[in-house]
Amino acid sequence: MHPLEKFEYCPRCGSKHFVVHNEKSKLCENCGFVYYANPCSATAAFIINEKNELLVVKRAKEPAKGTLDLPGGFCDMYETAEEGIRREIKEETDIDVKDIEYLFSIPNIYRYSGIDIHTLDMFYLCRIKGDVEIHAADDASECFWLPISEIHSEQFGLRSIRQAIYQADFLKNLK
Repeated sequence: MHPLEKFEYCPRCGSKHFVVHNEKSKLCENCGFVYYANPCSATAAFIINEKNELLVVKRAKEPAKGTLDLPGGFCDMYETAEEGIRREIKEETDIDVKDIEYLFSIPNIYRYSGIDIHTLDMFYLCRIKGDVEIHAADDASECFWLPISEIHSEQFGLRSIRQAIYQADFLKNLK
C-alpha cells in the first residue's frame, strides 16, 4: 500500500485528481502540486545505570500496548532529535538526561490509527550516575530497571526496538 493511499484530495487545490507520482509522492493532475511522503523522526534511548541495568517502560497505549519499550517517541516540529529524546525521556520517566550519544538509526513502519507511518528511528545511549527516581507517565504505564542479563528482545513489542536491542553490541559487553 502506498503511504499516501488514504489521502484522496490535493492539499493545495482540493482536486480529487491526486494520484501516485512515484514510490515517495503523489501528484495533483489539476494544479501540478507534488507531495512527498518523507519519514517522521522518532527517537529511543538505551538508558544504562551504574549497575548495568537498562531502563525500560511498559507501553500504556497501542500499538503494542502492555509490551516493553525503550523511552522515546516522535520528534516535534522545530525540535532537534537531541531535544526530542530528552523531552520524551522526561515525559515518560521524569528523568533529566544530560549526556546522550547517538548510536544508529533504523527505518521503521509504525501503524497508528489505521495508517502506516514511515519513521526513521534514531537510537541514543544515555548513562545515569547515582540513584535517580523514576516515575512512569505519558505513554508509559510502568518504568523499571531491567538487568542486562534479563533482556529478551521478544518482550519488546515494536519491531524496530527489537531490532535495535539485537544489534546493540554494547549491551552484550555489559552482561
